[in-house]
Amino acid sequence: MESRVLSGSTTLSGIPKLIIKPSARLTTVAVSFPARINTNGGGNVVCGRQLRPSLLNLDYSSPVPTVTKRDALKPCLAATGDSAGDAAPAGFLAKYPFLVTGFFFFMWYFLNVIFNILNKKIYNYFPYPYFVSVIHLAVGVVYCLGSWTVGLPKRAPMDSNLLKLLIPVAFCHALGHVTSNVSFAAVAVSFTHTIKALEPFFNAAASQFVLGQSIPLTLWLSLAPVVLGVSMASLTELSFNWLGFISAMISNISFTYRSIYSKKAMTDMDSTNLYAYISIIALLFCLPPAIILEGPKLLNHGFSDAIAKVGMTKFVSDLFWVGMFYHLYNQLATNTLERVAPLTHAVGNVLKRVFVIGFSIVIFGNKISTQTAIGTSIAIAGVAMYSLIKAKIEEEKRNLKSA
Repeated sequence: MESRVLSGSTTLSGIPKLIIKPSARLTTVAVSFPARINTNGGGNVVCGRQLRPSLLNLDYSSPVPTVTKRDALKPCLAATGDSAGDAAPAGFLAKYPFLVTGFFFFMWYFLNVIFNILNKKIYNYFPYPYFVSVIHLAVGVVYCLGSWTVGLPKRAPMDSNLLKLLIPVAFCHALGHVTSNVSFAAVAVSFTHTIKALEPFFNAAASQFVLGQSIPLTLWLSLAPVVLGVSMASLTELSFNWLGFISAMISNISFTYRSIYSKKAMTDMDSTNLYAYISIIALLFCLPPAIILEGPKLLNHGFSDAIAKVGMTKFVSDLFWVGMFYHLYNQLATNTLERVAPLTHAVGNVLKRVFVIGFSIVIFGNKISTQTAIGTSIAIAGVAMYSLIKAKIEEEKRNLKSA
């Protein structure tokens, strides 16, 4: 961009002379802030890009907007001489962004509920959680490989140092995913989600005693109803068995340590490539136990029994779609949480668990005792209090840093 300046009154033959001086070159700096989004469970994709492993926590927070170089170079209307009337009219979705956010919330809940229902229905006629866990990850890996093939994104190189950082993250990711599915296969979906409501407790304990971070007393007090509610629900849960309970607890611990190792795996690689590599490594971890523990049973009668019950077409399509819904609901979850403030997403994440528990009880007709219902409600209320308090604390920290 040049600036033309009229200098002095120097003339030549009576004609004013224009001296053109180039202005100092405009240097534009693209400022980028690290995203503050976290997610639970397995792979997380956002419109073709997934979360960094360092962001795979349970407590979400909205990102700081990124100022890109392209945006920084956009001229303002005054500089270009355009008037406000010449600007293109804003689209409908731009005028009403809350409709887009509401749509994302709806799709996030919808896909999550569909995944849990389909996943449990598969276990009712095909009780092999290790193999199904492999399918979940395999579908996601195929999706990522397809993205690499078309160059969206271009595959980032992998070296031995980065591999060493990602292996612990992928191992915890694989262990948490498999044990969650073992619990889903062993007990009611609602009960597994009630046990997994304890994840904030394990996160707080790890932050305090492993990472050495100070956890405010208010956060610890908000976790008391969670522990109490889960204990009440477990004592009278009609579908209770130790395999389902212990597996859900191992899943909580695994995802907690995944968060710890993720903080050590900060890299400059883009999030899509990072999650693709984590999924591939996690799939490699899941294959041996599936082959050793379930392989002989699957070959002897597992596959044949399932096909005899529902047919080959339904069996294959169920496995494919459960993997796709697993992948897509994580994608929509992250995309939704990017659009909202911390307090909003904290409430949204708790309501999602309520939706899953409620729909699973209705769809599968699970009978629960009054004490189980009360305990589950207390646990969910505790998670809501914890999420709101933590979101408020994080928001105050950001305000202090920006002040």
